[in-house]
Amino acid sequence: MPYKVFVDGQEGTTGLKIFEYLSKQPEIEILRIDSHKRKDTEERSRLLNAADLVFLCLPDSAALESVALVNNEKTKIINASTVFRTDRNWIYGLPELKNQRELIRKATRVSVPGCHATGLILSIRPLIEAGILPQDYPVSCNSVTGYSGAGRSGIEEYENPIIAAEKKLNVPRHYSMQLNHKHLPEMRMYAGLSYEPIFTPIKANYAQGIAMSVPLTGRYMKDASAKDVHEALSAYYEGERFVQVMPYDSEAYLDEGHFILSECNDTNRLEIFVFGQNGKINIISRYDNLGKGASGAAVQNMNLMLGFDESTGLL
Repeated sequence: MPYKVFVDGQEGTTGLKIFEYLSKQPEIEILRIDSHKRKDTEERSRLLNAADLVFLCLPDSAALESVALVNNEKTKIINASTVFRTDRNWIYGLPELKNQRELIRKATRVSVPGCHATGLILSIRPLIEAGILPQDYPVSCNSVTGYSGAGRSGIEEYENPIIAAEKKLNVPRHYSMQLNHKHLPEMRMYAGLSYEPIFTPIKANYAQGIAMSVPLTGRYMKDASAKDVHEALSAYYEGERFVQVMPYDSEAYLDEGHFILSECNDTNRLEIFVFGQNGKINIISRYDNLGKGASGAAVQNMNLMLGFDESTGLL
């Protein structure tokens, strides 16, 4: 018998992408809600409790409401909103962290990491565990992301030429200027840092793809070199299907010295690069903000929770 899966929030960017992934899996029966009943509490409750597994692709307040509507012990929940990511009663859905995969397999409540948090945590956590980076290191990072990360309303703005011209959306735009981005708490918790990093996100006029850059200096890291950092990351992710550490300081992956951030688009892959010299280090990860940064990660977690091969339906 196929597993019954319901996507609560099926018309948003993340929900639509999850539908696309699920359509490739014959072991899944998708439970659908009529569009005019999307806000019907009784109908949502019926589907939430009929499902073996539910994806919540909703704003935080609506996700809280949906969780409260689940009144049985069978339904497993994967939450794509921010609200439960630092809740100790929920498992953080980043399988590539040490011991996390088995926790996800046994879990009934899993939170999908934020797109920016994914790149930062995967870059920093192995270095802290290896003793290369102290927990109180003053981490700073920046990311460049496509406008699809802003959701449906953001996509409509950027793809409407009149609105795009009025708002001058043709150039990159920094945001979260008060250094209060909603991903900061999970960045600190799951990277293993003593303090939240200084994080500057940049939204640009292209659809999808994200590059997270984390600059480090060796003199605060027991004189670790860029090569030491590369070796530690390579050892940590050896054998991983979706996270790969690329050859050290390789010009082969650059375009006349320029980093290409779109090479993992339409996949669930995340590639980590280490560049640097003379104690100056830059870790850059690239991935699809709709893939490993959102819907792909959600489906990867579902595969683990339902006992499928982890890569089922994913590239």
